[in-house]
Amino acid sequence: MYLDLTVVARRPPTMVIMEVPSIDAMSLCGLLEGEDPGCLVLDCRSFFSFNSSHILGSNNVRFSTIVRRRARGGLGVGHIVPNEDTRNRLLSGEYQSVVFLDDRSLDFGQVKKDGTLMLAVTALCRNPCGTSFFFLKGGFDTFSSEYPEMCTKPSSPQGLSLPLSARPDGAEPGCSPCSTPLYDQGGPVEILPFLYLGSAYHASRKDMIDMLGITALINVSANCPNHFEESFQYKSIPVEDNHKADISSWFNEAIEFIDSIRNKGGRVFVHCQAGISRSATICLAYLMRTNRVKLVEAFEFVKQRRSIISPNFSFMGQLLQFESQVLATSSCSSEAGSPALGKSSTVFNFPVSIPVHGSAGHGQLSFLHSPITTSPSC
Repeated sequence: MYLDLTVVARRPPTMVIMEVPSIDAMSLCGLLEGEDPGCLVLDCRSFFSFNSSHILGSNNVRFSTIVRRRARGGLGVGHIVPNEDTRNRLLSGEYQSVVFLDDRSLDFGQVKKDGTLMLAVTALCRNPCGTSFFFLKGGFDTFSSEYPEMCTKPSSPQGLSLPLSARPDGAEPGCSPCSTPLYDQGGPVEILPFLYLGSAYHASRKDMIDMLGITALINVSANCPNHFEESFQYKSIPVEDNHKADISSWFNEAIEFIDSIRNKGGRVFVHCQAGISRSATICLAYLMRTNRVKLVEAFEFVKQRRSIISPNFSFMGQLLQFESQVLATSSCSSEAGSPALGKSSTVFNFPVSIPVHGSAGHGQLSFLHSPITTSPSC
């Protein structure tokens, strides 16, 4: 089925008016269960909603504010389908149908004209490649309620729960330099299906990382040992947790390592000493780069899963600088993350947790809220 695109007068491509036929949950289920995998599902919900639960095999469509503002209706297919293999299959006509969905819209007319779904439809309809386009009536909410077995299970912020003990079975002896305080004896958490975050204590528990199906570890510390090098692949990032450490110089290597393990079907466990600052910073950088989200979004996403994360003040500044590289154009890069307060600058109060240990038996965890300044997007 081809779409009849009508251009109003001679206005810019943003004014293209189109009608996309709707299909219900049962029809989409039939397309997905067909022997020929010729249906591509494009989920236009937020990054958080998609990672909480989504239709199996679907692709998340996201645009940064800057991309959205500068596109003016001219987004390319690469923005809609960033995965190269999927994009090539789409452009070569292997997909007979593409289904767009949002949270719960019942009709295509209810879709926001400047929203992600409409921008995606507009971009792909310029290069139909013999593909039929559809809108899922009722969105993900309706489909997931009628066909929960065809959706991923909602992710839980809680991590793996294991009993406290001085040295449980599977723990490696002699890791006292990297012991973690009792407040951090909860389990490691799943950030993404292939990415986990935790502490050196967790990394010393072979039974724990085996249970999670971990195949590789990133050790973000200068003194914590790699306990099981004969069993797992390791990547060492020897940085200290202080304000002088340059952790951003390791972002690209860490991201490439995680992607290489993911592409082989493996799972990566990222840890530092406490699983609070350094390892959390690496996970945040990965989310920002691969999902094209802002630091504040990535931070909230990870914090929902591991509530005690708290990159130090310097690391937060480096992440803001990284955000400008990931999301902004070259003209914006020099402005984002500026330490100076301009007329229209924005101040974010990110929690920077600092464990304060007093005398024996009086240790407590206090929080320092430090302002991080960034210039607005261009």
